[in-house]
Amino acid sequence: MRIIAVTLVGILLTIGCKSKSQEQKQGVHQNAKNLATYEIEQLSDAEKAKYHQELSSFFDSTLIKHGFNGGILVAKGGNILYESYHGYKDPYHKTDTIDSSTAFHLASTSKPFTAITVLRLVQDNKIGLQDPVTRYFPGFPYTDVTIENLLSHRSGLPNYLSVMEDKTKWPPKQMISNDDVLHFLEQYKPAPMFKTGTRFAYCNTNFVLLALIVEKITGKKFPDYVKETIFEPLGMSHTFIYTPADSGKVIMSYKPSGALWVNDMFDNTYGDKNVYSTPEDMFKWDRALYNPNFIRQSLLLDTAYQPHSHEKPSIHNYGLGWRMLNLPNGKNVIYHNGKWHGFTPAFGRLIDEQAVIIILGNKMNSNMYNMARKAYDFFGDYMQNKVGSSEEEGEARSAMAMPMPVSKLKPARSKTHTSSKAAPASKASRTRKPVRAAEQKKATVIKKAHTTKKTKTTKKK
Repeated sequence: MRIIAVTLVGILLTIGCKSKSQEQKQGVHQNAKNLATYEIEQLSDAEKAKYHQELSSFFDSTLIKHGFNGGILVAKGGNILYESYHGYKDPYHKTDTIDSSTAFHLASTSKPFTAITVLRLVQDNKIGLQDPVTRYFPGFPYTDVTIENLLSHRSGLPNYLSVMEDKTKWPPKQMISNDDVLHFLEQYKPAPMFKTGTRFAYCNTNFVLLALIVEKITGKKFPDYVKETIFEPLGMSHTFIYTPADSGKVIMSYKPSGALWVNDMFDNTYGDKNVYSTPEDMFKWDRALYNPNFIRQSLLLDTAYQPHSHEKPSIHNYGLGWRMLNLPNGKNVIYHNGKWHGFTPAFGRLIDEQAVIIILGNKMNSNMYNMARKAYDFFGDYMQNKVGSSEEEGEARSAMAMPMPVSKLKPARSKTHTSSKAAPASKASRTRKPVRAAEQKKATVIKKAHTTKKTKTTKKK
């Protein structure tokens, strides 16, 4: 009898555990559904057809006919209006056709993922925007730098893509990790570009450090944490952050001639780059950013989407992880393009109309930025025939347009370098391109972005 009783208890416990496990799975599934679903704007079939015809004619004549290699998706209010894929994963040998499941390197279009990850930790009171970096890394030598300085590119930190090219301090064939960047700064203490908080300078070091801070807070590797908290809940099944374990699995990038763009020692760092995604997954990302179940809207409108630099009046500005175009007529674009090797993604969001323009590719084509920008005008008066192009896109090597200052900080004792697999650095892939310093203005507050009245339904696309 005791054996039977014990057996029955075991069965009941097993059933209970299974039931609890199933509930947890259902809860995760429901949460994912809540995050991935957002109201869809009601557009008539005639409106959709008109948009599709105009967009098709525009992209066919300006981008696709001139050797575009990649994918394009344009949507409004949750309605996909135009989607098209062209070319090959290897355009030189013309092998493996690009399709909707082909994941492209997002270059600096990865930065908003890092920023939103940090802001959600702010939302959960696990981190503060005014926290100094030294709170998380006591040996960090730039004591005035805060989380907000990193997010807004106002830290003044030296760009690791420049200072770590010093062959006397880092072997050029040795791959660099995020930890290596931090240790290099702590050891050699290269001079800052300027006093923290005094101006804007686009710098990849900022976002490499943000990824490290996320790891410090969560106890998880950044690629795993972002996968668990963003990619999986949003149903972004073809999106991931590259690590050395993915070597050989990802598509490479190519020069305009079709020649392979060889990777270099900077290809393993993340936070500043290395998200791979598809146009359809990026569409899901765009929709999630309107969902209060994903992130508090006031945190975006009042903080992330607000211009943080005003030293030099300009329609161009930078928020927290987002570039922005603040036009004289009150229209605003929230966007982030990118450039890494031959990857030149464009990702533009028109908040008033809830429209998004996504262009991804793996063959160097700077015209992708221009065509994405001109497509804004299909949805409103974005003045793209009247204003100049944006300050794109310096992360390939965003060295300052000035000599590197000499550091007055005393270097630490030499440490033994540890890194992952070495790879040869391509001279062509390491060409520096200067970026302009801050071009900022006090712009129109864009809270009105969400006040535009639309007739919507909750049906999932």
